[in-house]
Amino acid sequence: MANVKKDNGSNSGGMISFVIILACILIGWIIWKFIMGNSSNFQNGIVGGEPLNGSVLAIIYKGGPIVPVLMGCLLMVITFSIERFFVISKASGAGNLDTFMKKVQSNIATGNIEDAISACDKQKGSVANAIKAGLVKYQDVKKEGFTSEEAAEMIHKEVEEATSLEMPMLEKHMTILSTLVSLGTLAGLLGTVTGMIKSFAALATAGTPDQAALANGISEALINTATGISTSALAIITYNLFTSKIDTLTYSIDEAATALVNTYRKMRGSLK
Repeated sequence: MANVKKDNGSNSGGMISFVIILACILIGWIIWKFIMGNSSNFQNGIVGGEPLNGSVLAIIYKGGPIVPVLMGCLLMVITFSIERFFVISKASGAGNLDTFMKKVQSNIATGNIEDAISACDKQKGSVANAIKAGLVKYQDVKKEGFTSEEAAEMIHKEVEEATSLEMPMLEKHMTILSTLVSLGTLAGLLGTVTGMIKSFAALATAGTPDQAALANGISEALINTATGISTSALAIITYNLFTSKIDTLTYSIDEAATALVNTYRKMRGSLK
C-alpha cells in the first residue's frame, strides 16, 4: 500500500512538473508574441520592422522564433528555483539550523536525549525528522543494552532510512535545473546558428549584399546567444546554490548520527 501511494505521488508530481514546463513555454511565447511583438515597439507600427529608439523589447523580439523557447527556459529556471527555495528552507526547519544543531549536539553530549527530541519537535523539517529518528533509536538500543558496534549499525541504519525518505523531496526538480543549464546554452546556440545562416544568405545574394538582412541575421544571432547564456548562467547559480544547501543538510544529519554513536560508546564504556 505504501508503494502504491508513493507511486501515485510520484506520478502526480511528474504531471505537475510537466504542466509547469508547458505553462512556462506558453507564457514565454505570449510574452514574445504580444508584448515584445507589440506594434507600439516598432517604427510606424510595423511589427518586425525597425525598433523604436531604446525599445529593448522590440530588439529582443527580432531574435526570432527561438526567443520564446529561451524565454520559456528562463521562466522554468525562475519558477523551479523559487519552488526549491521554499522547499529547502522548510526542510531546514523553523529556526536557525546552526543554532539547532549546536543545541542538539550539546544535549546529546550531556545525555539529555529527551531534550534533544523536544528540540527536534520544535525545529521540525527534514533534518529534525531524521535526527529525531536516530534519537528514538538511541533510546531503544540503550534500553536493550546492545554492544557499541551493534548500536552504531542500528542507529546509522535508522538515520539513513529516515534520510532516504526526506531526500526525494529535497532533490526533486534538481534534475530539471541541471538540464536547463545545458538546454539554455544549446537553444541559444541554435538561435545563433539560424541567425548566422540568414546573415550568410544575405551575403550570398547577387550584386550588392542586402545590408538590412545581414544586420538582422547578426542581430538575431547575438540576441539568442545573450539570452541563452543568461538562462544557463542563472540555472548554474541556482543549481549549485541548492546543491550546496542540500549537502549542508545531509552533513548536519550525519554529524548528529555520529555524535549519537560516540555518546553511546562512551556510555557503554563507563558501565564496564
